[in-house]
Amino acid sequence: MDWENKTIGFAMCGSFCTFSKAVDALEALTRTGANVIPIMSGISYSTDTRFGTADYFRSRLRELTGNEIIHTVKEAEPIGPKGMLDLLVVLPCTGNSLAKIANGIADTSVTMAVKAHLRNQRPLLIAVSTNDGLGTAAKNIGVLLNCKNVYFLPFSQDDYIKKPTSLVADFNKLTDAARAAFEGRQLQPVLGF
Repeated sequence: MDWENKTIGFAMCGSFCTFSKAVDALEALTRTGANVIPIMSGISYSTDTRFGTADYFRSRLRELTGNEIIHTVKEAEPIGPKGMLDLLVVLPCTGNSLAKIANGIADTSVTMAVKAHLRNQRPLLIAVSTNDGLGTAAKNIGVLLNCKNVYFLPFSQDDYIKKPTSLVADFNKLTDAARAAFEGRQLQPVLGF
C-alpha cells in the first residue's frame, strides 16, 4: 500500500489511562509515511491527569506528526467539505464518544470530525476504550459494527475480574486495521486478541 499518499486523521478522546499507548500507536502510524493530522477532544486537549499533562501529550502529537492539533468543532468542520482525510482513526474512543457517533451527535471536535469525514464515504476506524463496553455502551458498539465505512480495532475485556464490562482495543494492531479499512474490510477477529 502507498502510505505516503494517504492523509490520516488521528483523534483522541478522554480515556486518559490509555494515552501513553495511544501515543505509541500514533508513532507506529507515522512510521508508515502517511501524513497524520492530530485531533483531540476539548477534554483531552486541556486536561492534566495522573497519567500526564495535557501539554506533554499535545507536544508529543505535534512532534510525531509535524502538524497542528485540531481541537475545536470549528476547526474540525472543514474535514468533510475539503475532503481532508483518507481515513479517520478515533483512538482511544470512549463510551461517551461511541454514543454520540452512533446517534449522529457532533458537539465535540472528535465527533464533528467523524460526522464531517463520514459524509465523504471514507473509512472510520474506532479503537474502543470504555469501562462500560459490555454494559450500556454495548448497544452503540453494535450499531456502529453495522454501519457502512465504520471499522473497529480488535478489542476484548481488559480486566474481566475487577472491571467485567470494560473493553479496550489492541492498539498494536492499528496499522493492520488501517490497511484493512482502506481495503473496505474489518480486521478479524474483531473480538478477543
